Amino acid sequence: MFPFYQSSRELDEEAIDLLIVLLEAPFSFTRQKKNSVLLTVDLTRAVADEAIERGDSVIIAYHPIIFRGLKSLTLSDPQQASLLRLAHHGISVYSPHTAVDAVPGGMADWLLDVVMETKTPPRGPIFSQARSAIYPEQTPPPGFEKAGKGRIASTDRPVCLSSLVDNLMLNLNRPYGIPIALPQGKKVPDMSNIRTIATCPGSGSSILIKNGKPVADVLVTGEMSHHDALAAIEHGAAVISLFHSDSERGYLREVMRGYLAEALRDEWDALRAQEAATLEGGDGDGDMKDWLSDPNFTVSVSERDRDPYEVWPAAL
Repeated sequence: MFPFYQSSRELDEEAIDLLIVLLEAPFSFTRQKKNSVLLTVDLTRAVADEAIERGDSVIIAYHPIIFRGLKSLTLSDPQQASLLRLAHHGISVYSPHTAVDAVPGGMADWLLDVVMETKTPPRGPIFSQARSAIYPEQTPPPGFEKAGKGRIASTDRPVCLSSLVDNLMLNLNRPYGIPIALPQGKKVPDMSNIRTIATCPGSGSSILIKNGKPVADVLVTGEMSHHDALAAIEHGAAVISLFHSDSERGYLREVMRGYLAEALRDEWDALRAQEAATLEGGDGDGDMKDWLSDPNFTVSVSERDRDPYEVWPAAL
């Protein structure tokens, strides 16, 4: 069972942004084109267009497009218009958000792997480490005892910051560099005694800073407030900021797509068997039989999803 799929039902009950089903579109056999799921970090108009063009059944958007209470849904608002258009085309929207961060093997663990591991031979961690959640789940369901917000790893030997930066640039395809906040007077090669590394995908201030102090020697996140970054470097830590969704997007393609496909395959096979048994022995519903006769489904990652920020190179 894919950890995200299970955890989204059981973890982080108090999180206000864990909204699960954001849009449940009416199902219709006449407009059902294929059994397919489109993964995205953000549900933008471009991604909605992509799903409609592809004929997807469901969009799984990591970030919830409905983040605050709505009093109306109108076409005058671009985000609301996307939801209305998706409903019209029979495409539902699901958002797991913080459960994907917290679950073992989730986004926080993936980001830690990105920092620690090199993709060039020999592959694997550049050091031995023990990891744990920064804020462990207080009452985790069975099988999720290591769940929690953020991840922190302790190394078995000193590590140079330059090795971690090289891994990030290679694994995230950032050859132009990454923003780093360093203590006054320090440069990346100077920081060669790293013992602890902490990660939080997205916005990391509330997780990586405790009581005004950094939780580790190196903090890796998508973004951090100016004042929290200052507090961290004043305490001798380094802060690596990757852009908010750039610290999240790779997880969809590298991890989530495969796990979700495996979980859906099991559920789809079970549903087809259950419904086929119900229809057996009678004329049944022809449209339903046609729908159930297709054993195939696809899980894809959006090609149009992107971070709103980009780096514009200076003219030489």
